[in-house]
Amino acid sequence: MANVTDIAPTGGTGRTRVFSAINKASGWLDALGFSWLVPILKMLAGDNPREQLGELKRVLLIPLIGIAVFLLAWGVLAPKVQTSLGAVPGPVEVWQQAGYLWQDHVREREKATAFYERQDVRNEKLIAQGQEDKVKHRNYTGKPTYIDQIGTSLLTVGLGFLIATAIAVPLGIASGLSRTVNGAINPLIQIFKPVSPLAWLPIVTMIISATYANPMDWLPKSLLISAVTVTLCSMWPTLINTALGVASVDKDLMNVGRVLRLPTSKTVTQIVLPSSLPLIFTGLRLSLGVGWMVLIAAEMLAQNPGLGKFVWDEFQNGSSQSLAKIMFAVLTIGVIGFALDRLMFALQRAFTFSSNR
Repeated sequence: MANVTDIAPTGGTGRTRVFSAINKASGWLDALGFSWLVPILKMLAGDNPREQLGELKRVLLIPLIGIAVFLLAWGVLAPKVQTSLGAVPGPVEVWQQAGYLWQDHVREREKATAFYERQDVRNEKLIAQGQEDKVKHRNYTGKPTYIDQIGTSLLTVGLGFLIATAIAVPLGIASGLSRTVNGAINPLIQIFKPVSPLAWLPIVTMIISATYANPMDWLPKSLLISAVTVTLCSMWPTLINTALGVASVDKDLMNVGRVLRLPTSKTVTQIVLPSSLPLIFTGLRLSLGVGWMVLIAAEMLAQNPGLGKFVWDEFQNGSSQSLAKIMFAVLTIGVIGFALDRLMFALQRAFTFSSNR
């Protein structure tokens, strides 16, 4: 029979492996906004409860207290403020509107399903009667729901962000590697970086309306206008941080590349990019945040589909429920912005060795 001394090392090794796995997962949990799970997992694994409860208090309890105080103050003070649309709604009223918006989405999807079912039945009858030439497939043209508006905004900001990245990263690399290129584009950056999306939007609208005469079904003109506006306003943080990251690459590494006579493409991919990725991702996170803020303003002004248009339509509607819907939209915009930032931070952890925020 094995004695205690034979069993102890194995148990200790198993516990060490568990804590090692938790520590490895902690970075990802923190990047995704679930850092509060780490102390719970460590307590379940047998770590010091007092120490982990203190950590849990810091990462979960205190933030929850802050949110609770905010909700309490909101609920107490909101009814005391009267507007043209009535009293400012409290948390309960706003949450009720969230339920109504979801119910509207479900009803609209049911209408769309019924429409396509009727269309299929009609087309099947025409085919059975030998009248294939009369078969038609139409898209459902019902009003976009709140969920649809969220999807449109995410698609638009994603397209604008991709275009901005495709422009800013190569320009940033060239600027960081060449003083001549940096000197040429730096004045343009300083001039165009502070320009508001409200100033870009009319220009973008006129140019795209003139050049994009035959829009494709998957890329409506309104979506492209908003996406290009996002691009023009959000590309600068990525460009600046990429140039700074490339310029900060260790000179010894660059000298090694010259000694080895590496072509420019290999110098960029094997030396420059790996060393500058942390700053590039910092720029990408900033650009995505700027793009999300810009998009809402652009959608409101241009009346393009998305959350911005939803907010403006509810403001113009002026019903007793409009203010609660607008406030819920504001919360939705904030939560999505936080989720996008966490997503970019997770990608940064995946592709770099830096865990700096």
